[in-house]
Amino acid sequence: MNALLITVTLAASALGATIRGRTCGGAASVVNKTTCNGVNYEYQELAGYGFVVSDAVDKFGDTLGGMGSSLHLERGAWKKLENGSYSGVLWSLPDRGWNTQGTLNFNPRVHKFNIVFTPKPDATVAKPSGPNVYFQYLDTILFSGPDGTPCTGLDADATGHLSFPGFPDLPAATYTGDGFGGDGPGGKRIPVDAEGLYVNDDSSFWVSDEYGPYIYLFGADGKMLTAIRPNDAIVPMRNGETSFSANSPPHYIDNGEGDDVDPADPDSGRDNNHGFEGLTVSEDGKTLWVLLQAAAVQDGGLEKQTSRYTRFLKYDVSNRLAPTYEGEWVVPLPLYNDPTAKKSKNPKVAAQSEILALENGQFFVLSRDSDAGHGAENTLSVYRQIDVFDISGATDVKAAGGYDCSDCNVAKAKSGELKKDITPATYCSFLDFNVNAQLNRFGVHNGGDQDQGLLNEKWESLGMVPVNPGAPNGEFYVFSLSDNDFITQKGFMNGGKFPYSDDSGYSLDNQALVFKIRIST
Repeated sequence: MNALLITVTLAASALGATIRGRTCGGAASVVNKTTCNGVNYEYQELAGYGFVVSDAVDKFGDTLGGMGSSLHLERGAWKKLENGSYSGVLWSLPDRGWNTQGTLNFNPRVHKFNIVFTPKPDATVAKPSGPNVYFQYLDTILFSGPDGTPCTGLDADATGHLSFPGFPDLPAATYTGDGFGGDGPGGKRIPVDAEGLYVNDDSSFWVSDEYGPYIYLFGADGKMLTAIRPNDAIVPMRNGETSFSANSPPHYIDNGEGDDVDPADPDSGRDNNHGFEGLTVSEDGKTLWVLLQAAAVQDGGLEKQTSRYTRFLKYDVSNRLAPTYEGEWVVPLPLYNDPTAKKSKNPKVAAQSEILALENGQFFVLSRDSDAGHGAENTLSVYRQIDVFDISGATDVKAAGGYDCSDCNVAKAKSGELKKDITPATYCSFLDFNVNAQLNRFGVHNGGDQDQGLLNEKWESLGMVPVNPGAPNGEFYVFSLSDNDFITQKGFMNGGKFPYSDDSGYSLDNQALVFKIRIST
């Protein structure tokens, strides 16, 4: 496949969570609806489906994988064409590279695409539509530290840091050779497991990560301009000192097997691979929010049954080079029953994978189960939703004080029970990905056979654009891309010099869904 220019396809799904309408034949007028603190949300229809093939490569010769860790749609570029189609620009954020068999010295990056989307409202289960969103690859920008040294997908060291003038102490990853198992000088780089993305009007990038978990501002050329270190309750600690490791050993040592830090889990702060999974910015670009994937360790974050109460932080970024911490709230993640688990292991917490600020002051949140989907042991997902939360009536625990130290908690560590003096955000169930009566209209499905039409496990991104760009009327298309973990049998890293084939035997396309919704009061 041409590394410089590829045309790939994406698309959409739409479902319901609270009150469901008819789902037979073609698209329903309303698949489901919910009301959250006086705001009405309707899921109208599945608008399409598509994918980027698993062996696509970027201009550096590396696999175009993990595309759905986050996305950003440029509102100013979104246009409706005379023929009824739409065109726009989409930025896609992969995470730390292929890592199912250990982490690699992958240079974190962001991809840019032109897109064309042609709605297919007449698609039916009997006559499903083919892919109706087309992506034209444009560019890839590599992320680097303040001194221009490339960042890395390798796990952070258990102790130690890198220092730069005007920056907080930054996580460090030490590697040998080239960091892929080949010859090289070795070195230290800033590890970034990128999970959240926003593109500013000056083409700079806000990126949240899981290792720190930190929030980084990268310039249009990919060079780090500033970094936000969160409060001490979120920074991981082991043995009495800061420890950014996520216990994710490198591939070049025993194929990533074994522990590389003791203890494996932090004593407090974000748990391994449960950092700032969600990032969003206000429409005016002046306010930034981040949400931990699930509860911090001291808040019950070590168990899937107790990790419900997660922390939501607000920053004033009107001066992007000098962000200020403004507030913190607690979001109660949803619970679900895992049909494959013992009764004693249910209900489980559906960890969140992305957030999106809405103009009405509320937020979309993408919460889901795990280990279910294409390439996973189980094919049937039971919780994969875009929900809504509202912090207008919640306790600002930053303002209240006493919750931001390394051993401070908002919920009990063993039981996960929220402290009685804290009012959490209002959480409202909304849009379910998994309704086959909608998915089948585009030839895809939840549960059943392990085939290319089975939805991938990980859906981790949200972007929203108006149905009528010229005169917005409350109707929107919501895009979501999947993270395929770079799983393919024809993979490449390190500028194409490191070929790989995932031991799972699978090749997972980067899938995408588009939902048509309405928001009203």
